[in-house]
Amino acid sequence: MSKPKVRIGIVGAGANTRARHIPGFRAIDAVEIVSVANRTPESTRRVAREFGIPKTFDRWQDLIADDQIDAVMVGTWPNLHCEVTCAALAAGKHVLTEARMARDLAEARQMVDAAGQHPELVAQIVPSPFGLTCGPFVERLIRDRFLGELRELVVLGADDVFWDYSSPLHWRQDRAISGLNVLALGILHETALRWSPPPVRVFAQATLFEPQRPNLQTSEYSDATVPDSVQILTQLEGGGRGIYHVSGITLFGPGKQIHLYGSRGTIRVEFEPEERVLVGHHGDATLRPVVLPEAETGRWRVEEEFINAIRGEEQVSLTTFAMGERYMQFIEAVARSSASDAAVDLPL
Repeated sequence: MSKPKVRIGIVGAGANTRARHIPGFRAIDAVEIVSVANRTPESTRRVAREFGIPKTFDRWQDLIADDQIDAVMVGTWPNLHCEVTCAALAAGKHVLTEARMARDLAEARQMVDAAGQHPELVAQIVPSPFGLTCGPFVERLIRDRFLGELRELVVLGADDVFWDYSSPLHWRQDRAISGLNVLALGILHETALRWSPPPVRVFAQATLFEPQRPNLQTSEYSDATVPDSVQILTQLEGGGRGIYHVSGITLFGPGKQIHLYGSRGTIRVEFEPEERVLVGHHGDATLRPVVLPEAETGRWRVEEEFINAIRGEEQVSLTTFAMGERYMQFIEAVARSSASDAAVDLPL
């Protein structure tokens, strides 16, 4: 029996869209990418030529209004996620939007409300890729009480990606584009929420060690407006405690990791250069690396999940708008706490 055709329009064909989403959609039967609108007419035509996309639009609004598409992939920077998503849902299109969900909690809640007005449409956020491979194994360990009671959560995202002040200003360092999102904070917290109880209190400090960067558009220096160093203490539901260290100016830093320390055991997950799980139980001499069982090894299947949800074959598990709103609450709480030098209770 043939699958019903799903026609995709792409708004914003950035690096992740070209590397993951376009190939992912193309690998699915009866899915066709029919149109694209990128940041400029020139870049739109380049993408269309590169991937053989038949129709181009100079304005994303015109793409969304096109009756020839069923679903919209939003691959723009975060500053357009809310506007494009809400417009697409209002036009009767299913939506898959790139992460982070939005610039701030207010925009995230607009998106949740828009999706709630159209329950017949699929609204999905591209999930954090961290933990997709080892997630099924880690989740089974937690279900089997390998940790016992979770006592401490440690989330690390510290490297030197922005250490060199002579590097050009990146869009992630521009609050008007990125919003309250800081480096990999949201994407790591989303993964942590899969394995840990949610935080109920946040106390954060943030600073900007390199406040100016060369701007390639103006050939002058411009202000960076997003912190490059954040430290966070959290109180978890159930009484555990959490520590986050997220930084882009840490030479020889630990990179991206999540540690779970329990009353009976420890799980440490390292995400770079590839996912690696180390475990230790009471009585062990040291942590030991684990070879993931094939049956408990996950994979990237974002586009497949989205299309299956449109066809009624499964429900979205990673990541719904409700899940996105949860991590946006955390991002908002971190920003409020660091600005006020006071603890912030969750949920907001």
